Amino acid sequence: MYILSELAEYVGGQLSGDPNWRVTGLATLEEAQSDQLSFFANPRYLKQLKASTAGAVLVHASATAHVKYNALVVDDPYLAYARLSQLFDWRDAVLPGICSTATVDATAQIDPSAQICAQAVLAADVIVEAGVYIAPHVVIGRGCRIGKDTRLESGVVLYPDVIIGARVIIHSGSVLGADGFGFARHQQQWVKICQLGGVRIGDDVEIGAGVTIDRGALSPTRIEQGVKLDNQIQIAHNVVIGEHTAIAGCTGIAGSTRIGKRCTLAGMVGVTGHLTLADDTHVTAMSLVSKSIDKPGTYSSGTGLEPHQQWKRNVVRFRQLDDLAKRVRSLEQAKAEDINKVSKT
Repeated sequence: MYILSELAEYVGGQLSGDPNWRVTGLATLEEAQSDQLSFFANPRYLKQLKASTAGAVLVHASATAHVKYNALVVDDPYLAYARLSQLFDWRDAVLPGICSTATVDATAQIDPSAQICAQAVLAADVIVEAGVYIAPHVVIGRGCRIGKDTRLESGVVLYPDVIIGARVIIHSGSVLGADGFGFARHQQQWVKICQLGGVRIGDDVEIGAGVTIDRGALSPTRIEQGVKLDNQIQIAHNVVIGEHTAIAGCTGIAGSTRIGKRCTLAGMVGVTGHLTLADDTHVTAMSLVSKSIDKPGTYSSGTGLEPHQQWKRNVVRFRQLDDLAKRVRSLEQAKAEDINKVSKT
């Protein structure tokens, strides 16, 4: 529980109201009660703001008049909300120690301030730095290193030679360092290419649930500082993802692709292999990236939703585009020939 003056100081905001008002948690404008804090960041929700019974609301100065009770005035209410949410996080504090049911190789180096929970398995030469939390049933392979204040949630699997930076969060069911999809064709069979690289994760990365990041074929797959990955993303071998890029769920990135800094890939984007995406590239949902992008900007592919009957008609027309293009080209050539004849006469 906090009082408003404490929260105002935390986000650097100006308080309009009772500095001793007690706040027990955060809630939406529609659901917030008198002991909860909400935020107003989108003009579309002005009606909800006016009707809200929230005890306090994070707002821009231009919206203070619409707050019933207490206002925390900030330049960016959504950013302030993000920062305050960390004060009310559901995660328990790290309790140093190694559970008696964990299996830890004798050569592993575990900082005394780290927590290793039940049934976790740590292989040879693993290094766990200060403040790390290893949840139940995590498996960490040989030679991995976990940076300070990193959290691995239940069921995370790290294959050998995965190096993770500081303050990283990896959610349940994610697998880092499995073999990349590498095979050489021989007659009617496939010959496996052993994947000899590892995985390198930078500081302040967050990896959602059910994400797979393959190890490199020779050099490591790299996820650089500040990258945010949603749930159920596939990242193939030798991919490099630049600093502070964010990628939404169900996106698939094929091998040896390099994605620049500060990019965003929306849900279900597909990126084919051996491409380069420039810094500050933004790709909208369900797009297929089949060639490199060398200029920053927003890119889209595919077709948007439309009524089924209209969609069926458009599919037919799409199939006719090649014939239509040939007819237009033929007409253009005929017209050019006619003009040429006229000019000669």
